[in-house]
Amino acid sequence: MRVIPLCLAVLISFAVTAQAGMPNVVIIFADDQGYQDLGCFGSPHIKTPNIDGLAKQGIRFTDFYSGYCVCSASRASLLTGSYQARIGMPPVLGPRSKVGLHPDEITIADVLKQKDYATCMIGKWHIGDKPQTLPTAQGFDSYFGLPYSNDMARQKDWGNDADSLDKIWRLKKFDIYDNEIYRNEKIVEKPVNQVTLTDRYTDEAVKFINANHAKPFYLHFCHAMPHVPLFVGDDRYDPDPKEAYRLTIEHIDHSVGRIMKTLEDLGVADNTLLIYTSDNGPWLSKKHHGGSALPLRAGKATTYEGGMRVPCVMRWPAGIVENKTCHEVAATIDILPTIAKIVGVELPADRPIDGREITGLFQNVDAKSPHAIEGYYYYRKMQVEAVRIGHYKLHFKKPVQLYDLSKDVSEEHNLAETLPQLVTSMTRQADSYHQKLISEKRPIWREPIK
Repeated sequence: MRVIPLCLAVLISFAVTAQAGMPNVVIIFADDQGYQDLGCFGSPHIKTPNIDGLAKQGIRFTDFYSGYCVCSASRASLLTGSYQARIGMPPVLGPRSKVGLHPDEITIADVLKQKDYATCMIGKWHIGDKPQTLPTAQGFDSYFGLPYSNDMARQKDWGNDADSLDKIWRLKKFDIYDNEIYRNEKIVEKPVNQVTLTDRYTDEAVKFINANHAKPFYLHFCHAMPHVPLFVGDDRYDPDPKEAYRLTIEHIDHSVGRIMKTLEDLGVADNTLLIYTSDNGPWLSKKHHGGSALPLRAGKATTYEGGMRVPCVMRWPAGIVENKTCHEVAATIDILPTIAKIVGVELPADRPIDGREITGLFQNVDAKSPHAIEGYYYYRKMQVEAVRIGHYKLHFKKPVQLYDLSKDVSEEHNLAETLPQLVTSMTRQADSYHQKLISEKRPIWREPIK
């Protein structure tokens, strides 16, 4: 019997899939979920059977990174395959921001529209709330959700610290936030009832899948939570605020289960690439209202591992082997070029991106990350604050810190003084990458001055 090389088998697999029909794409993006906050990532008390099931039926990525350590920049990086500094996106936008993702950027939705996908964005957008920067200007046929974080537009007499959040949870005080839900470009609810929000988002997702399952579709589903304030439906509510985070994650897991059941009932689950991950690490200052990044160091708003290494599982029976754990570096910036590869879209050469296609990691146990030699760069405020090359990670904050992540995932033992040549070579590589990136930087959209 003739043996087909594994790398060729992977290509054949993708070709067969393409002939059978383009895969549907579902991206589910949690907000501020910590690395440990899933059963399959070691949570000792949060039960996530539906997401754990995705991992058993696909890949669990242990070394997966967000594009940035806070909201807006992270979301823009996912959609464009680019580090935040390349596209000029500020870390966090507020309501009525005068800047946003440039409509000339090519998003995942723009890529899939080239293959006539139905596209839908549900949930937190947070990269511009002007008509020129809303999802419907970025390749999405429809949009339903909040255009920014669920804690914005809060009444001034309410705080955002853990004690205030305890009170908000006990009283279910969603009405202290003067936020709004958009349907396409129109505001349809203000203030937003966040108690029912996760269920309503899921209802919209199920409705979209049911309406579009006969053709390829792309659902971009960004939960408002577990970003504070935390809310769940009355059917799973417990007045103890120390239970709020667990209940919120378990509610999101229930939502994932509903989406999977819809895909299965319609017979399209096997040819749907479903990705579950988070925009950055947990907001640790919120105490029991925030998650856990253990065993990683620190959390949200930092470039330590806890700020940017996030849980990720991917399921696609037509193209991903079952029950695989991948320890290679991968990231949200890789999703756009990977999807483009799968559906056969050539990305334009006039706009470099930082992501790399990772289809080789889907089946080949010996495949290596494209970032292993090129490096993965931890940007913060338009600067490279750290770089990972292989299993070494170098922080440029003073004092310079070098860690061997294969032995020290908690970043506790600084090797900079014992490996000075490695510090020098990694510094040179990071500086070279950054200088080239800045020379290729693309503009952010700015509201015209009236």
